[in-house]
Amino acid sequence: MKKVLVGAVIALASVLIYKSCTDANSNKKVLKENSMLLEQQIKNVSKLVVTEGHFAEVYTYADSKELFGPLITADKKALVVVNADVTIAYDLSKITFDIAEDQKTLYLKNIPDPEIKISPDFEYYDVSADYLNQFGAEDYNTIKRNVNASLLKKIENSSLKSNAQNRLISELGKFLVLTDAMGWKLVYKEQKVDNLESLIKPMRVLIE
Repeated sequence: MKKVLVGAVIALASVLIYKSCTDANSNKKVLKENSMLLEQQIKNVSKLVVTEGHFAEVYTYADSKELFGPLITADKKALVVVNADVTIAYDLSKITFDIAEDQKTLYLKNIPDPEIKISPDFEYYDVSADYLNQFGAEDYNTIKRNVNASLLKKIENSSLKSNAQNRLISELGKFLVLTDAMGWKLVYKEQKVDNLESLIKPMRVLIE
């Protein structure tokens, strides 16, 4: 009888140990598959997200130079018509990340800064200047700075910026949907991500 009980205990222990090992291997396999799935999803969204727009600006430039006090001045002026192509881009190939299988967590380490790129085309009309106050390089630089500042205000007040941000959220949302579906967490800068709008950064400006 004792031999039977000892045999039964050994058999039961063997089954439990085998089941435990099997479950552990199964869990490791699932975690590995989830990890590979996340890596594949990140590769799928590693692309350049670009939103394009076009803006026009009419700018009047005028400058006066006093010669012998305020009574005598030398004037110059120009009418400038500007057509500008604008892009807002996110290079998602620069996303960096870590996958912690044991924590079931996807850590987004870096999301690239968005960039506004303005490519203006300047056309000058009605350009006139007195002999003692001619147009020079500084005048054209001033016109360019003022026009670009005006274009930036137009971009800020337009839907172009929000459209670009919505496209970014759409791409990053794939990570959140996938991690939620797998029972994982999405973490960015030590914070669990529940609201994708919190990932949006201020934009850098590049002007050609």
